[in-house]
Amino acid sequence: MFDSLTDKLNSVFSRLRGKGKLSAADVTAGLREIRLALLEADVNYKVVKELIDHIRERAVGEEVLESLTPGQQIVKIVRDELTALMGGENAGLNLVHHPAVVMLVGLQGSGKTTSAAKLAMLFKKQGRKPALIAADVYRPAAVAQLQTLGDSLEIPVFTGDGKDPVKIASEGVEWAKENLHDIVFIDTAGRLHIDETMMKELERIKEQVEPDEILFVADAMTGQEAVNIAETFNEQIEFSGAVLTKLDGDARGGAALSVRHITGRPIKFVGLGEKVADLQPFHPARMAERILGMGDVLTLIEQAESQLDKKKAEQLVKHIKKNRFTLQDFLDQIEEMRKLGPISGILDKLPIKGKMKGNLDPDERELDRTLAILRSMTLEERLNASIIGGSRKKRIARGSGTAVRDVNQVLARFKDSQKAIKLMSGKRGKGRPPIDLLGM
Repeated sequence: MFDSLTDKLNSVFSRLRGKGKLSAADVTAGLREIRLALLEADVNYKVVKELIDHIRERAVGEEVLESLTPGQQIVKIVRDELTALMGGENAGLNLVHHPAVVMLVGLQGSGKTTSAAKLAMLFKKQGRKPALIAADVYRPAAVAQLQTLGDSLEIPVFTGDGKDPVKIASEGVEWAKENLHDIVFIDTAGRLHIDETMMKELERIKEQVEPDEILFVADAMTGQEAVNIAETFNEQIEFSGAVLTKLDGDARGGAALSVRHITGRPIKFVGLGEKVADLQPFHPARMAERILGMGDVLTLIEQAESQLDKKKAEQLVKHIKKNRFTLQDFLDQIEEMRKLGPISGILDKLPIKGKMKGNLDPDERELDRTLAILRSMTLEERLNASIIGGSRKKRIARGSGTAVRDVNQVLARFKDSQKAIKLMSGKRGKGRPPIDLLGM
């Protein structure tokens, strides 16, 4: 996400930081490169012009040019202006009615159906009682897809018994009220392109159910086109916020930087993967820092708190204190880490400089092999690694589809981890940084 833009901006900032003092000409040259980087990232040209004007207005003042760290001051100004451009702070849902009604709109293929399910799950984790309404009667298997998602998340789905989306939406809200659901998400129909019939149908649903929120769902990978579509939808439907999907697959990120400025509506959620937990509230300040290569540690912490097993973490601490770190603990921690998504995604949220991040070059296949080897061991072997001899290694290798040398590598990493944990838990380990437990 934003890889191309981040690399180019960091290149500009690196040159500016390398100068002890900046002149107005240095700032102008830097701003020219920032402008080009933003345009190449598919940010709307009007947005780029206004953003650069704001940055220039602040960057050529005495505060920067006379500063002892002018390069850092420029970075701070760019971060502040990017944050303001994307809305300043997180804009939550404004839910008034009971049940609260959230209507999802957008073109076909933008991710409305999966986003509806992800939003329902997000609110279920917050203690709400959500329900889903399948009002897309045109796309083949749309209703079945929502039902499958609802069943997997244990969230009820109202489908109705007719073909009129307006009637289904209206009856669905009444059904939710009767069954004491406090929030419903309506999955409306899309088209391959904007047409008058679709818009009128959405307007009728809006009039009938009076939604608390109308969320426009856009595929971030369509870039500037997503912004143009958002502008058209807002003119006709007046949505209250946007959901950007597939943001993890867009190395440019222009849509995220343009939507709010062009439509005047905030981005409220972003989709960063296929998993249900990969839909997250949008925080402009955090996103600005990620764009500038500063990481997003707060989001990573929130993910860890919501997805990781606290009991396993507590058990690991006890084992470390007693110097009883086993292969089972090793397996548990890798599986827990996997809940946070690909290693590259975790690194993306850490404040690691671009060059260092590139040198780490995480190999997901290596992690898959490690998991396969650990899972091919018996519980007795994972609790007592010393019993794993030659014949057991051969059996483990066959069971995991790997070679004996791969099993040896995993066992070697495990021993290194034991040594590192022993050092960290003892007096000699004070102040020592933990080594890479996975050997990645």
